Amino acid sequence: MKTNAGALLSSIRIDRDARRKISVQLYMGLKEILLTGGVNPGERLPATRTLAKEIGVSRTTVIDAVERLTAEGLLEARVGAGTFVSEALAGQRAAAAVTRPADSKPADHHLSRAARHAQRDLAPRSWLPHKSQAFITALPALDLFPMAHWARLSARHWRAGREDVMGYGHPSGYQPLREAIATHLNAARGIKCDPQQIFIVSGAQQAFSLIATLLLNPGDHVWFENPGAIGARNAFVAGGAHIVPVEVDGEGLSVSDGLRKAPHFRLAFVTPSHQQPLGMVMSLSRRLALLGAAEDADALIVEDDYDGEFYYGDQPQPPLKSIDTQERVIYVGTFSKSLFPSLRLGFVLAPRGLEDTFAEISAAWLSGVPTAPQAIVADFMNEGLFSTHIRLMRQAYKARHDALIEAAADLTDRIDVRPTASGFHTVGFLPDGADEEAIVTAARQRGIVLAALSSYSAAPIDRKGLVLGFGGVTPDEIRRGVDKLRHLPELAGKLV
Repeated sequence: MKTNAGALLSSIRIDRDARRKISVQLYMGLKEILLTGGVNPGERLPATRTLAKEIGVSRTTVIDAVERLTAEGLLEARVGAGTFVSEALAGQRAAAAVTRPADSKPADHHLSRAARHAQRDLAPRSWLPHKSQAFITALPALDLFPMAHWARLSARHWRAGREDVMGYGHPSGYQPLREAIATHLNAARGIKCDPQQIFIVSGAQQAFSLIATLLLNPGDHVWFENPGAIGARNAFVAGGAHIVPVEVDGEGLSVSDGLRKAPHFRLAFVTPSHQQPLGMVMSLSRRLALLGAAEDADALIVEDDYDGEFYYGDQPQPPLKSIDTQERVIYVGTFSKSLFPSLRLGFVLAPRGLEDTFAEISAAWLSGVPTAPQAIVADFMNEGLFSTHIRLMRQAYKARHDALIEAAADLTDRIDVRPTASGFHTVGFLPDGADEEAIVTAARQRGIVLAALSSYSAAPIDRKGLVLGFGGVTPDEIRRGVDKLRHLPELAGKLV
């Protein structure tokens, strides 16, 4: 039985009042679709009876048009299979793109002031990766993910009632997942919260955009780590914020520098568990100072705990949220690093007093994240698989981190790769005068992906460096990557 009914060709319009015959109109309509890319070479056309019914003409008319196009070589009839678009069109099809006159101007006069502001000030950002290689920063250890358990849970939920997995999800998120996250945060991160404070979003980036929309007015000052996370910065810029680049030192964001630059700030954005991109952990004294500054300014703090699960040092510092007694911290988490990025699943923990606002706005603006992935993650957590996975990944990332530090030990005169206590990326500082972009380009030509430290900066910083990810590749691949770095002429020089 043929299960593929063929391409939909309902864009063909027949004018029964026209002087041109219906058969000619159908022939010309089909031919235009074939030549301009409406169907792909090798794609099957509907059966003549189906096409006649969809367009509203007789089957004889359809047969006549199809036979003419077959005779011209645009279609191919295959016995017992149907009629297909000729493969020869792949190399002959005319480009359908519409070109703009050379003297025309971009049609940006309809853009809002916020959109123009965002266009002007958004930081350049490359596409996030989908394939692991040294030294990509954004990918976890996909090679170690427990696919068998995930497949079992997936099958369970796709066998559930269709309304449960195919309808619109609750805009605030799937309740069992909200409960599982609240339980996990309490047990593993020391954060006591209610499930009704948890809001499920399509990744951390949507969380930042939602926060900006809810809390920022155009021109509001936002303290931002410099260097810092590009995606979050862009979300706040798009929301009209005035970004205040705040220095980062060995203890994390410098509260004194923030107060000097903008004492009356609206938001502060920090990555205290593993600074993005420098990799240090914010000290307890600095966390307390930040909470005090937010209290004095009546400001809020956005804590991005993007990979805080993976601490493998001696003693992890608590999340900022866990010591927040004044409900100043909006905690953002993501499953992109703890599970895998294509889930597009994250969450916001709203401070008490703001949960009703988040719920109202979510209901008014958001359609909800697909239910099935949420249900699978909820079961993954409730069955203990998430905790087991986190423990195994901590061990794996520690081994991969150690492999990088050991392999790069003899390169400190060219790139000083710093140890880190959590996550799966670190930074390697370069000598003064080094050309970050030249090194990044040369490395990419040799199959190595590096990121320039300057690309994370909203304002110039004193140090030059490279950001190196080690979580997504094996220790052997890390050692091979370091060996390629060792032979880069662009990395010659001495550290000052």
